[in-house]
Amino acid sequence: MGKAHEKPMWHQLFKLDAEKPQSLQSQLREALVKAILDNRIPVDVPLPSSRELSRQLGVARNTVVLAYQHLIDEHYLLAHERRGYFVNPDILGGRVDSTRPVKKSNNIDDAYSEGPEVVPLELLSQRNINRPLDWQRYPYPFIYGQVDSSLFPVNDWREACRLSLRVGAISQWTHDRVDNDDDLLVEQIHTRVLPRRGVWADRDEILITSGAQNALFLIAQLLLDKNSAVGLEDPCYVDARNIFGLFGGERVTFPVGEQGVITDERLASCKLMYVTPSHQCPTTTTMPLTARQKLLDEANEHNVVIVEDDYESELNFVGKPTPALKSLDTKHQVIYVGSLSKTLAPGLRVGFMVGPSGFIKKARALRRLMYRHPPTNNQRTVGHFLALGHHDSALLRLSQAFRARWEIMDKALAAHAPLSAIAPAFGGSSFWVRLPEHVSAKELEERASAAGIVMNAGDNYFADRDGPKNYCRLGFSSIPEDKIEEGIAKLAAIIAKM
Repeated sequence: MGKAHEKPMWHQLFKLDAEKPQSLQSQLREALVKAILDNRIPVDVPLPSSRELSRQLGVARNTVVLAYQHLIDEHYLLAHERRGYFVNPDILGGRVDSTRPVKKSNNIDDAYSEGPEVVPLELLSQRNINRPLDWQRYPYPFIYGQVDSSLFPVNDWREACRLSLRVGAISQWTHDRVDNDDDLLVEQIHTRVLPRRGVWADRDEILITSGAQNALFLIAQLLLDKNSAVGLEDPCYVDARNIFGLFGGERVTFPVGEQGVITDERLASCKLMYVTPSHQCPTTTTMPLTARQKLLDEANEHNVVIVEDDYESELNFVGKPTPALKSLDTKHQVIYVGSLSKTLAPGLRVGFMVGPSGFIKKARALRRLMYRHPPTNNQRTVGHFLALGHHDSALLRLSQAFRARWEIMDKALAAHAPLSAIAPAFGGSSFWVRLPEHVSAKELEERASAAGIVMNAGDNYFADRDGPKNYCRLGFSSIPEDKIEEGIAKLAAIIAKM
């Protein structure tokens, strides 16, 4: 079976697995399509009859009949009376005749291994947060920024998807909207999402982005140059620090205290100040209203643009949420960045920013050059999800679930002496934990992984590469309640042996 045009062995070519969530019919269709497009079935060789293939594969005959019929409708197969089913040669047309070249060298120093020379940017030397993509297989995933599939509102999301897939809706979002966003989504952010944070903005002051990170990139590219000083929290959201580092000059770091970032006279030298006041990343500290007003007054005095990343603002477990900095802004000094990824799903990459209409107009023009606009089908689906009230309902369920985990984890950390939690004042989805002075968080991360625990060393959050090495971040958004105490106990046992 190893060569193209060799007579296929059907039971080897089509391997189905009843344990997969995908139906057997769907698996068979996919296997047939792959075999056809990989040129594994000669066009002059008939496929086995539905009866024969169902016997070989051990599935119902109707499964094969429906799979064959679907591929006839999709022009992959032709049905010839009294001869059987054949591959449609037209489906293989329009291809260049070529074979995959043999790789001649595995030497990483090969002249061609890194591609053409690019404009030098400090990219590969940047420090990043790396987490295992297969974190779900770990028994104790103390990971943050990921969705718990058991909390995802599947039926509500399906309803929003169905509405966006109606014939009338499809005819709207399949058009190229150039640099315009979906009207429904913008309206829902304008009337539902922003007012929750005390922010009132006109529609021309709102831009949809591919997540909050994309918004930060647009802001940095528009506002900064190598002569621009950027103010940052320390510790700080790593990707924000890296993005601003690409476009800005001097980096001015300010420590984070019990009431958020602590600024001083150096703020006057900054063109831009980036803050996460709702739940500071990574410490989870919440900046009180008085501190927010003070920061805003200082920024106004020195003409500093504040970029407010309203990170995890929805996840408050104690008391009322503090109004966003943007809600206090009367002089258009704050650019507000928000995201729906944390409350829906990170993979959706739906974010937005709010700023003066003139700035948003320029950001829209820059976005157009990058990717025109985020996918309109996703925008419309999220718009329906918001309009139907599903988002507010999902937020309530999420907050209730996270509060229960937050309380369990707070008690678990307090019960195990080697772990000293700097507990969040109001909520969030993680704990910023101080380890004993002699414990390396990086080494702990490696040992914990070997024991089935996902955690995140805090080294890279600090501005200085030689900063503290005994902090870590433990998330609770994706770990079941009954695994939290057990996982913390195991982590404490590992620390005790270090």
